[in-house]
Amino acid sequence: MMLVRLMYASRAVPTLDQDELVAILRQSRQNNPVHGITGVLCFADGVFIQALEGGRSAVSRLYHRIAADARHSDVVLLSYEEIVERRFSGWAMGQVNMSRLNPALLLKYSATARLDPYGVPARVSLSLLDELVATASIMC
Repeated sequence: MMLVRLMYASRAVPTLDQDELVAILRQSRQNNPVHGITGVLCFADGVFIQALEGGRSAVSRLYHRIAADARHSDVVLLSYEEIVERRFSGWAMGQVNMSRLNPALLLKYSATARLDPYGVPARVSLSLLDELVATASIMC
């Protein structure tokens, strides 16, 4: 089976609250393993960035479902690539703990200390996610 990695960004609707975010993560962690999908989700300042990894058809189906979800808008596909191995294989869906995120890390990859996947190349967002994993800023 061919593996792919898809990364997208979106903006949360203003009414999205912490309970809904927890529900999204719980649902992802329950459903993704069944479909062979792993990944990581980062949410800060009303912006989501998510990387999904798995089989091409499973990732594609999930992305289309996510893109149609009314809890966010401005969904933008940042990257889609065939991969040899997963980067985020340890998580059914890891979540970045933004309370532990050092603003200097965001400044390393962006002009400001805000999460802005819309204003940087996709490889920069992927590098940020890689570093978040390496610095144990991801919660399961």
